[in-house]
Amino acid sequence: MLRYILWRVITMIPTLLIISALVFTIIELPPGDFFESHVAELRALGEEADLAEIEMLKARYGFDQPMVVRYFRWVTGMLVGDFGYSFEYRLPVNEVVGDRLWLTIMVSVVTITFTWLIAFPIGIYSATHQYSWGDYGLTFIGMVGIAIPNFILALVMMYLANIWFGTSIGHLMDREYFNQPMSWDKFKSILEHLWIPVLIIGTAGTAAMIRRLRANLLDELKKQYVITARSKGLKPRRVLLKYPLRMALNFFISDIGSILPAVISGAEVTAIVLSLETTGPMLIKALQSQDMYLAGSFLMFLAFLTVIGVLVSDIALALLDPRIRFGAGKHK
Repeated sequence: MLRYILWRVITMIPTLLIISALVFTIIELPPGDFFESHVAELRALGEEADLAEIEMLKARYGFDQPMVVRYFRWVTGMLVGDFGYSFEYRLPVNEVVGDRLWLTIMVSVVTITFTWLIAFPIGIYSATHQYSWGDYGLTFIGMVGIAIPNFILALVMMYLANIWFGTSIGHLMDREYFNQPMSWDKFKSILEHLWIPVLIIGTAGTAAMIRRLRANLLDELKKQYVITARSKGLKPRRVLLKYPLRMALNFFISDIGSILPAVISGAEVTAIVLSLETTGPMLIKALQSQDMYLAGSFLMFLAFLTVIGVLVSDIALALLDPRIRFGAGKHK
């Protein structure tokens, strides 16, 4: 196991280098750059751009040099914690992400916890009470949750909140706390607003997890080892928890590779609809404006979390499921 982990950690280095090259190349593919787009946008609004400042920024960040040189400057900078400069916000990337990163992590972690707490009991109940009225009702609710996109649910909730209560839902805090340092009052305001995006974003994830857990657990409950355990007189609860539930959780463990980057990126479209102060809308805006260092650094962070998540899921699967053993095929 230790050799496997070391080998995977070593292979992460070329993997991330290849990803960084692809990310940088793809961001460079559209014609022009941020400065040209910015000048064109100002002229469309009838304003004049400060061309001297733009030329100074181009020279400082190497836009007058070949793409390969800029790529290596960017990669080597990330190794020492310098993720570049955001031209859109006119701040270093580290400062731009700032509070948005922690707010995104808060929303995502609470949403994932909400999803697990709701999905696991319902999925187990549906599998152990197959074709009951409760199973049919929960299955119908799950299908509705999967069928309705999060951003549509967000629009519906915004409309109903305005019609029924005359309030406008959105944002993660009251407007008076925008761009303010964290305080106890700001934290309470965040908690007051947090349940709305958690409920909306968690709906689809909860419904999908219920269906997957139900299907996997039903498959395990029909296997011979479960029938044998029941015939020996073991209590139903012990039979369920000892092996079938553990085996049915393989899909959940294998999803860790996608859960980790999702914690940071968040539900981008839903965040835009609700005007959430998270990193998802910021990433989309950076890609649209060709703010390459902000977008590229963000995408690299997501790639890093993905390879870490895949490694963690592989190790956890080997520990959870005794049928999985690294290198077992070598002894055949």
